[in-house]
Amino acid sequence: MYDLVIIGAGPAGLTSGLYAARYKLNTIILEKMVPGGQIMLSERIENFPGFPGGIYTYELIERIKKQLDELGVVIETEEALDIIPSDNIQEPVYSVVGKYKSYQTKTIIISTGGTWKKLGVKGEERFLARGVSYCGTCDGPLFKEKDVVVVGGGNSAIEEAIFLSRYASKVMVVHRRQQLRASEILQEQALRNPKISFILDSVIEEITGENKVEGVKIKNVKTNQLSDLSCQGVFIFVGIEPNTGFVKKVLNTDEGGFIITAQDLSTSRPGIYACGDCIKKSLYQVINACGEGAVASDSAHKYILNKK
Repeated sequence: MYDLVIIGAGPAGLTSGLYAARYKLNTIILEKMVPGGQIMLSERIENFPGFPGGIYTYELIERIKKQLDELGVVIETEEALDIIPSDNIQEPVYSVVGKYKSYQTKTIIISTGGTWKKLGVKGEERFLARGVSYCGTCDGPLFKEKDVVVVGGGNSAIEEAIFLSRYASKVMVVHRRQQLRASEILQEQALRNPKISFILDSVIEEITGENKVEGVKIKNVKTNQLSDLSCQGVFIFVGIEPNTGFVKKVLNTDEGGFIITAQDLSTSRPGIYACGDCIKKSLYQVINACGEGAVASDSAHKYILNKK
């Protein structure tokens, strides 16, 4: 019987493990792939406090893993497939059903993260971390004085376009519709920005280059006319898909599948908490994912203390 099972070893889950160990909770972290999560799609992180000039993402994750090793927290390669509550409503215990075995636990923290929606076009996978990015805030400083394309028309896309304009020489927003979906305030800010231009009624057909991004092929959806556009970066903001399919029948989620949490990161089930990119929130960054991981472990610890 574990005190705590953490599902997912991204920044949120790893930080949860650190705090759980300091609370002396008998804890295990389950990760179906490798620790790090979505952050590993970026080569460096420039906005994490304490690292002037940035730090390689693999190095940051390795440092956190070393802290976990020093505290004796085990990260097990395992995919969580289901969560089964016990029949005891007064003192619920959960079974986390994995691909290889099951884990009995008093509390659970879900930190399974999310996956940036992809365009699915030729060149997207090939140039990942070589000009293709899903996080302007993370990678923007790497594109100083370069021309970049932003794909999308919602709040995230326009917010990131405005952010990228601080570094890039030119930001070209490609959106498949005539009207943007972003808020009026954001649209006004972008329209006033001399570095930002818009290519509407258009989609990316292909991302091109030799060893890195050198351009995109664009199709106008009304005329079907194809054109080539030179750029050194392509930032894709067409949405996030939370990795929460296995909990939808157990926990309350919103229409997009994000887990709904309270201020203490508790969910609709007592003893189950969630943090990181799998929850509904306004900012998806490593720094607040780590903070949420700390809060979730603190809440799980208090929950266990109150049950004694």
